Amino acid sequence: MIVLVPAYEPGAALPSLVTAVRDADADTEVVVVDDGSGPSFDAAFADAERRGATVLRHPANRGKGAAIKSGLDHVLEAHPAEDVVTADADGQHTVRDIVRVADALREDAVSGRAALVLGCRGFSGRVPLRSRIGNGISRRLFRAAAGWRLSDTQTGLRGIPADVIPWMRDQPGERFEYEQNVLLRSHRDGVETRELQIDTVYLDDNASSHFRPVTDSLRVALPLVLFAGSSLVAFTVDTLALLLFTTLTGWLVPSIIAARLLSASVNFATNRRFVFPRHTRGRLTAASRYALLAVALLASNIVWIDALTRFGLPLVLAKITTEIVLFVTSYGVQKTFVFGPRTSAGPAGTGHSRRIAKTGAMDSEAFTTGRNH
Repeated sequence: MIVLVPAYEPGAALPSLVTAVRDADADTEVVVVDDGSGPSFDAAFADAERRGATVLRHPANRGKGAAIKSGLDHVLEAHPAEDVVTADADGQHTVRDIVRVADALREDAVSGRAALVLGCRGFSGRVPLRSRIGNGISRRLFRAAAGWRLSDTQTGLRGIPADVIPWMRDQPGERFEYEQNVLLRSHRDGVETRELQIDTVYLDDNASSHFRPVTDSLRVALPLVLFAGSSLVAFTVDTLALLLFTTLTGWLVPSIIAARLLSASVNFATNRRFVFPRHTRGRLTAASRYALLAVALLASNIVWIDALTRFGLPLVLAKITTEIVLFVTSYGVQKTFVFGPRTSAGPAGTGHSRRIAKTGAMDSEAFTTGRNH
């Protein structure tokens, strides 16, 4: 079992955490990644190394996601069959909870299960305002974007089965958004998750946290924000065209169809270029899948608008109501079916072997190892 600790400008809690983890579980190795903290923090990392941790170093700050990836690269190279528990360096994860997550991974391995174990806080008691705001925003945005509920989207205490490490290594993001991307893509890619209740611990009102509630929550939600903007543009085109066509012709259904063809062309081009730029499907494949979605949405649009106008709603109000209902469905289908990656054998198809495959050797220029093995 490997406990992986990404650390940027850590306090005195880091060396103590290394000692406590190793004392609590003799079979656990601790890997610490210094994410470019600078010379002022060399003493803390040297102390952690003296207490038995392997210390990897980024020459400059690259972000929490990059630090986790560097640690996972090391595990794939040096401990290829080991599960990993990620924990924060600020002492806000108790050693008891770290061990509980590790034990949950061991239990899953015995039963043949390969699930991400998420240490989720209950946020009871005295919680700093910025943390309460940040978690509240993240939970709601996450549910809207992912389509499933998670009680703690910002937890850094996560158990990663060895089978899942190569998949984890391939997820996008270098900073705080990386951990959110892992969660957002997990169910889509067939990676099982389960929650484990842990203590809610904040030290000095969470002063050591580098998470910025508004900025980093917006960074996490950027795809959804861009999609909302794209949908707003398409909605505007669609509504103006619908009003124009119905005024000129007096025909509702043909006007809906013509307006939707125009707005769908704008929406497809915008989403392919700006909202889902890392798609892997070809233009024709994406366009054909988008066309299928557009037909389904068009049929739903006609049914909803026709029904609502028959009940006496004005056309514009009926249009707004319909688009709100179809928004979340459209986002999920476009993200996974239209612009998502091509289907490939992922964690769900590995048979829970102790190793899938090595993603590649560690980049020796990206970080250095503090001690030899």
